[in-house]
Amino acid sequence: MHINTCLGTPSDDMLHSLDDPGGFFSKRCIWVNGPVIVGAGPSGLAVGAGLKQQGVPFIILERANCIASLWQNRTYDRLKLHLPKQFCQLPDFPFPDDFPEYPTKYQFVSYLESYASHFGIHPNFNETVLSAKYDCLFGLWRVRTVVSGGRSRQRVEPFEVEYICRWLVVASGENAEKVVPEFEGIHEFEGDVMHACDYKSGERYRGKRVLVVGCGNSGMEVSLDLCNHDVKPSMVVRSSVHVLPREVLGLSTFELAVMMMKWLPLWLIDKILVILAWLILGNLEKYGLRRPKTGPLQLKNASGKTPVLDIGTLKKIRSSEIMIVPGIKKFSRRHVEFVNGEKLEIDSAILATGYRSNVPSWLKDNDFFTEDGIPKNPFPNGWKGQTGLYAVGFTRRGLSGASLDAVSVSLDIGRAWKEEMKQKKHSVASRHRRCISHF
Repeated sequence: MHINTCLGTPSDDMLHSLDDPGGFFSKRCIWVNGPVIVGAGPSGLAVGAGLKQQGVPFIILERANCIASLWQNRTYDRLKLHLPKQFCQLPDFPFPDDFPEYPTKYQFVSYLESYASHFGIHPNFNETVLSAKYDCLFGLWRVRTVVSGGRSRQRVEPFEVEYICRWLVVASGENAEKVVPEFEGIHEFEGDVMHACDYKSGERYRGKRVLVVGCGNSGMEVSLDLCNHDVKPSMVVRSSVHVLPREVLGLSTFELAVMMMKWLPLWLIDKILVILAWLILGNLEKYGLRRPKTGPLQLKNASGKTPVLDIGTLKKIRSSEIMIVPGIKKFSRRHVEFVNGEKLEIDSAILATGYRSNVPSWLKDNDFFTEDGIPKNPFPNGWKGQTGLYAVGFTRRGLSGASLDAVSVSLDIGRAWKEEMKQKKHSVASRHRRCISHF
């Protein structure tokens, strides 16, 4: 397929497919008269909504068979939003009034589906991006994908598509793929090992000895859920962690921090939050939970490490229903050995070891993202690159940060698209006038 063939006569419709039964054009090459958005999570949907409101055509490519696949397919049953709903809503579409302050994952998915329906957003599901590369010769993006899962009745086997577009929006997010550390002896271990993204509930673990690896929000909540299913888990705490109360005097800790940001520097807010945590939660070091030297908000901005908002796990730790253990040295057939030399017999291990961006695996020859798949420029300047490249959902500031970037991206593309359409109309009108002058 030659790109000049694809660009022969681009349509003014949203998509112009160049499949040609006669074989003159290369098959499955599609010109997109607008941006290609990679990812149908909250970030991709928010960009799509902003573009819809401006009349800008686009397509959204989603590797899963649904929107917000992380929330639908890779979260545990008891999950709720960790922040109040007003800080998690997408642009121009508030949560229903009857939703609780902390909606469940099912309510949040319902909200996102309503959001997509309200703005008429229809992603291309079961379509995985293989590569995206900017063609310097023609000044366009070439996005190669593979379609699977029987999206149409005529094609049941996987097939490739190439999209040609002027703008590319990376909305696959910070949590596109799970992180699975390689532990010594893990392949010799005879018990079950799964990542927290595959964990649904503690029901299947009743009566078993379970090791939870990781002490972030997921590790804490999985451990709590196991306790609620009559399991006594052991939780690996390898490094320091900030644990904050979810609420202070009935006010969300996050909301309190946002209010203080209007008047106080970040370092001072961090000191206040740590003091409040000590007053409300007490000294956690005696339970094996050491605080980092860097404050919770500064640490979040610098490394993306989110502070834990306690929803009841600390009570279980204090009562020894959850046992804190140090870092792992190695696994054996039925045991895990820790760095302090102690051994523990276990039946299962759940890896709450986090997620990472997958952008480096498919976005080629770019200097906008780091090797870790995060924009090099920090928030609020990490949403726009060069040559029509944009990023949404990489702010390390949750859904509120993603929404801010989505608005910026959609407005910027909208301005560029409208200017291009104006130039096209002027060019067509000029050609018409020249033709008429010959008669």
